[in-house]
Amino acid sequence: MANTIPTELSVNGRLFSIIKLLGKGKGGYSYLATDGTDKYVLKQIHHEPCSYYHFGNKIQSELNDYNRLKEIGITMPQMLDIDIENERILKEYIEGDTIFDMVKTDSVKPEYLEQVKAMCRLLYASNTNIDYFPTNFVVQNEKLYYIDYECNDYMEEWNFENWGIKYWSKTSEFLEYLNTH
Repeated sequence: MANTIPTELSVNGRLFSIIKLLGKGKGGYSYLATDGTDKYVLKQIHHEPCSYYHFGNKIQSELNDYNRLKEIGITMPQMLDIDIENERILKEYIEGDTIFDMVKTDSVKPEYLEQVKAMCRLLYASNTNIDYFPTNFVVQNEKLYYIDYECNDYMEEWNFENWGIKYWSKTSEFLEYLNTH
């Protein structure tokens, strides 16, 4: 699946047409998919090596992380279905620009930083960090959504103020990432 985009994928026997690849993360490929009526995000777990991150059971981790973030109250797309056997997740599609794209066009509004900081207050109180990289955040109708489900126990070095913020504006870290990817 790494080199070609599938035309169709199923989730628990329900078939979806793949519109396009949205992105590849540490744990899977996310596709924009449709059932002919609505749009969804369909995530296919992959088992490609990742030198800087260790996974256990990825599909179970996704489910556990989703439930943890839902309990904390993080604004994110709803998990609509999970196919354990095929390692696929069907999510609500949040249409909008990523913070990453907004940084590139200098269109990140102060309200979006306030919204991520409000998320941080909830997360830190629950001893939790999320992946603050700006590709993981989409703005729809001026509301910020964390579109990934990855979360980990809180570590100060990976919190928003010490790591994430470095990529939410045209910092040297952001520009270096942009030039190497």
